[in-house]
Amino acid sequence: MKKLFLLLMVFAATMPLTARAQVASLDTLLVHVRELSSSTYEGRLAGTDAFLSAADYVIEALERYGVEPYGDEWGQYFETECNLIENCTFNSYLHSSDNRTVYVLGRDYCCAGMTGRGYADASVVFCGYGIDNGAFDEYANVDAQGKIVVVFSGVPNFLPSNVTSKYTQIRDKARVAKAHGACALVVINMSANCSPYEVQGSVYNGELPHLATFPIIQPTRDCGDRLLKDELMNLEEVFQKINDSQKPQSFHLRKKFEIETNTTYTPAALTANVIGVYPGADSKMRGEYVVVGASLDHVGMQGTTCLFPGADDNASGVAALLETARMLQMSEDQPSRSVLFVLFSSGEQQHLGSRIFVSNFSPLKKIEAFVNVDKVGSGDSIAVLGNKRYPHLWSVAKKVDTLYCSGDVMVGTKTTPKGDAVAFDYIGIPCINITNFKGYRHPHVPSDIVENIDRRYIVKATQLLFETVLDLSFGEYQGRSNESKRVRFDK
Repeated sequence: MKKLFLLLMVFAATMPLTARAQVASLDTLLVHVRELSSSTYEGRLAGTDAFLSAADYVIEALERYGVEPYGDEWGQYFETECNLIENCTFNSYLHSSDNRTVYVLGRDYCCAGMTGRGYADASVVFCGYGIDNGAFDEYANVDAQGKIVVVFSGVPNFLPSNVTSKYTQIRDKARVAKAHGACALVVINMSANCSPYEVQGSVYNGELPHLATFPIIQPTRDCGDRLLKDELMNLEEVFQKINDSQKPQSFHLRKKFEIETNTTYTPAALTANVIGVYPGADSKMRGEYVVVGASLDHVGMQGTTCLFPGADDNASGVAALLETARMLQMSEDQPSRSVLFVLFSSGEQQHLGSRIFVSNFSPLKKIEAFVNVDKVGSGDSIAVLGNKRYPHLWSVAKKVDTLYCSGDVMVGTKTTPKGDAVAFDYIGIPCINITNFKGYRHPHVPSDIVENIDRRYIVKATQLLFETVLDLSFGEYQGRSNESKRVRFDK
């Protein structure tokens, strides 16, 4: 019996591990996603009371899971540009008729995130991509003075980037239209990764200044097709002709548009990152950190009919972060290093929250690694981005995926960190992103609801996150030495 027992012990020691005791709970994950994507938080727009209520929700969850506020309080407060869109109307009619076609906010169109407040009832001119540069001047042969200008989103690929870079953002196009005397702008959503029948929300529309009294709306491609119906050219014809001929195809419409936008713009609204710490169990390593981050904000709500729930983007990532905290609390294996949980605000504003964090977190040299989790509720596999920059850190995720998960980490592609991880990468902190892969659709849409979350992959991604964070906390991975060529701390 004794020999048999010893043989069993040896056999067990040589068998590969397949799972730890803690398993990600789908039910718990969906509770968080359902709550955060509900209308209670009005699309979690940074700079609003609704966003701060969502922050309170995650703080309460972190407290239940044994996470403590980092420093004196949970919030790292800062200011962000915020535009509350209270209501909008959009109608079209022929010059010779009072019969209006009424379009529905949230179904046919939405406002640009940084639309101005105002009213316009005017004739309409179509100006292609809205470019007025040299030989490709789409305003040259039309009169935009006092008109509402219609343009495509994006820029043509047949022009050099040093030309198109000045027209890529909605605010860029709006400034050009306003300079030509226009009173409002209609930007038809031509994005290939967004359904032609679904509106696409936004927050960041380009650099300041804000055009406070200049309305900007964004119809779907399907709505745009109806707007150009019975005109000189329809949507597909003019789109194809511009790109085939590589020449402007601007023209005046027979229709008039009526647009009214009601907004409250705040250039410096208060918002906050949420920062909590799960103290390491090893007294010598407790002052070192593994940071787990996820963006909490989304693109908000417009009027009463246009909610952007943000279930996948990024309630799914926040849920994975919260579930990782719960699993750490319940785990028999406790982290040696401290685990810092950061919920970023203003991710939709060029990842402002993560930039604020790295600019104000004093012990940057004590951060061994940053793991970002983003949009893990869709796609057909899990991707870990960052192996081109930080192969040693990436290999930790690959190792734990092999041991404890099911091998769904994407392999063979050299990638760099994205999103909130960019701020960490910029100062040399080793970082990776856990996110979805393939099956990509634009996440800023009303259909990003909990019912469309992929149950299988949100569980797999959460398990991978937990196992990676726990492994990193034990101390074998030494970020500042393993990835030494990338480290360039200035603090």
